[in-house]
Amino acid sequence: MTSGIDTTTTAPKPGHVGPVAATIGVVFKDGRVLLVRRRNEPDAGYWGFPGGKIDRGESITAAATREIFEETSVTAEAVKIFTAVDVLDKDKGGALRHHFVLIAVLCHWVAGEPVAGDDALEARWWDLDSLDEAGLVMSFGVMEVVREAYALSTSRSC
Repeated sequence: MTSGIDTTTTAPKPGHVGPVAATIGVVFKDGRVLLVRRRNEPDAGYWGFPGGKIDRGESITAAATREIFEETSVTAEAVKIFTAVDVLDKDKGGALRHHFVLIAVLCHWVAGEPVAGDDALEARWWDLDSLDEAGLVMSFGVMEVVREAYALSTSRSC
């Protein structure tokens, strides 16, 4: 008996770059957002959220809080998964090198002040009122995720 599912196309083809699930943690404190300047590719030198790959058997929210702590020494509590961002990393010729699906988790600050970990060049709080004017080179989608997360954090649902 067959299930009706074609399994011949489920295995990646040679050279195929499949999506990798990763998480980003969005933390606010006193009108500021926690960002890191990335040390490693893709986006080395760009500002973005602490985050990284989800380990096998690890929940999305656990990965978010772990990555926040590893990259910034800040302890946070996951509140809500709220959006996802596709990141397509291409080489200079336009060929896809990596496809990440970044799952955003709104988190509450619990303790600690940012100190850059191994994966970050810098880690710090950025004032929300001046973030647009700060002239930061940011990873794809950061400002949109900040706006969405802040609206969610100030609503009654969180």
